[in-house]
Amino acid sequence: MFNFLVKRIFTGILIVIAGSFVVYSVIRLMPSSYVETIARQRASNPTSQKTYQEWLDQLNEVYGLNVGIVEGFLRWAGNAIRGDFGESWHFGVPVTEKFKEVIPYSILLNIISLIVELLISIPLGILAARKLYSRTDYFVTVFALLGISLPSFFLGTILKYIFSIKLGWFDLYGLVGRYHMQMGPLQKFADILHHLVLPVITLIMLSIGGLMRYTRTNMLEVLNADYIRTARAKGLPEKRVINEHAFRNTLIPLVTYMSYLIPSMFAGSLIIETIFQIPGIGYISYTSTTTGDIPFAMFYLTFIEILTQVSLIVADIMYAVVDPRVRIA
Repeated sequence: MFNFLVKRIFTGILIVIAGSFVVYSVIRLMPSSYVETIARQRASNPTSQKTYQEWLDQLNEVYGLNVGIVEGFLRWAGNAIRGDFGESWHFGVPVTEKFKEVIPYSILLNIISLIVELLISIPLGILAARKLYSRTDYFVTVFALLGISLPSFFLGTILKYIFSIKLGWFDLYGLVGRYHMQMGPLQKFADILHHLVLPVITLIMLSIGGLMRYTRTNMLEVLNADYIRTARAKGLPEKRVINEHAFRNTLIPLVTYMSYLIPSMFAGSLIIETIFQIPGIGYISYTSTTTGDIPFAMFYLTFIEILTQVSLIVADIMYAVVDPRVRIA
């Protein structure tokens, strides 16, 4: 197991490096650029003694954009290994400092969404499999297909229109209310949770349908297995058959599915945080990308790559936890 984990970690590092190079190349080829915007602003200043091209050349030299993509990536990678991701061009502070400031909001949003999603989708998927072709099964199937089909930005806009504009239950934007600073600690936390209701619902709908259908499909396969029929023939209660025999074997494919769940939710929160203007890592990264802020955009995409690889390694470890045959092998 140790040798396997070392091999997986080494492979993950190579994938992160290769993926970071591709991302860096794409960002360098983007039509929008922070340095072009700043050069244009400085050149248009009446007191400026330099032309736009002179300002652009100077800024490219300062930020290392006057060298090739390979050399520029090697410089970036060398600094990144030491934990130096540079200074955000748009926000004017070190990238890691800005990351520490905004990541708690994204973690809170995604943890709440993940917990609620697991509590809803897995029980409903099991229930649909137990009551195959019943009204419950059809309801769960339709609900899952709606969750899979509806784009997150469309659902978020509809929820804002109904609950914010029409009913006035929630604010349109932001993470805190107008009187947040005048509240006590518990009231502040409740205020934040209140503003996260619509974003959490929207983010859940991104993946609840897929997890629900996946649970239902795998539970159906397990319920038709010979050992389940044997357990029922022995007279075991149906609740014990489902919880102790069927569900444990359903966990193996579910671990595979959920290994992609956390990275996909952080990536999906970029859209949600932008729609609701929540100052998390997704919204800040969107702002950085649209302004050509290469340091922060590179950091965010590298963060998603590392998170994906860590999730896959954790999934490999979880295989041994839920399936003794993996430990024996």
